[in-house]
Amino acid sequence: MAESGVAHISVLAQEVCAALTPALQGPAPARILVDATTGLGGHTAALLERVQPTRAILFDRDPSALVLARERLGRAACPVDFVHADFASIDAALASLGIDEVAAIVADLGVSSMQLDQPQRGFSFRGDGPLDMRMDPTQGPSVAELLAEIDEERLARILREYGEEPEARRIATAVVAARPTTTRALADVVTEAVSARARRKLGVRIHPATRTFMALRIEVNDELGQLDRFLEDAPERLSIGGRLAVITFHSLEDRRVKRRWRALSRPPQPPPHLPLTESELPRPRFAVPVEHKGGVTPSDEERQSNPRARSARLRVLERCIP
Repeated sequence: MAESGVAHISVLAQEVCAALTPALQGPAPARILVDATTGLGGHTAALLERVQPTRAILFDRDPSALVLARERLGRAACPVDFVHADFASIDAALASLGIDEVAAIVADLGVSSMQLDQPQRGFSFRGDGPLDMRMDPTQGPSVAELLAEIDEERLARILREYGEEPEARRIATAVVAARPTTTRALADVVTEAVSARARRKLGVRIHPATRTFMALRIEVNDELGQLDRFLEDAPERLSIGGRLAVITFHSLEDRRVKRRWRALSRPPQPPPHLPLTESELPRPRFAVPVEHKGGVTPSDEERQSNPRARSARLRVLERCIP
């Protein structure tokens, strides 16, 4: 689809709708939908075609994304709030709106097509632009500013931990020596730095700078720290029967979601030495719906039509009791 001149296909949109529709079919006024990473609003738009929430709260840390989402969803049948905030701020933001509980939350952790396709944002090496990569251009240092001052040891650690880059040290040495300020310059430095053996292992489909770009983007946007805070707060905002759907795109994100779901769906330990019947055993407050055990991945058809979906995985959590 194309919205406001920007090509965009929401990943796992039908699966998100199937997961969250049951939670949004309860009694009013509890049918509140939160899109924690709105982007161009594709997941919200798909849900609004199926269900009628009593209110939708749309978050994004990127002001330009909210402008486009408002154009697309500003005339929705239900009231819509557009909130310029990162998804880690969900608890404080909902409190400021006077909202205690919501029925459904969706978070798509991927970089939006809009961000990737605009060279001036600096997210991609497909074009040439300034090394920015900030999801909120009004906050924090850009990648270029980071690389202007970073030392080799810290950069190598970022590339290893966030990019899972096996040649982190070689790349860090080259980048610190060059201090590139544009996307193409960084991609060229990395390509020159990696060994021929590493390039052969990557093959022709994966650019040698892919892991480096991902690692630097994660660093300047504090993506994993933000995710940890979101996973801590968002489940507590669900009403009974409410559902939280999270789409991840790489193992660092997915492991965090998987571990959090496992911890939340574990039943409390019963008091020691106290005999209890099965019906008296403590119940977990949250559960993973049976159809979402292990997560849901895109169909072969979606992978072929939308390459961005290749590594996506949807995990869903449902609140069972207070």
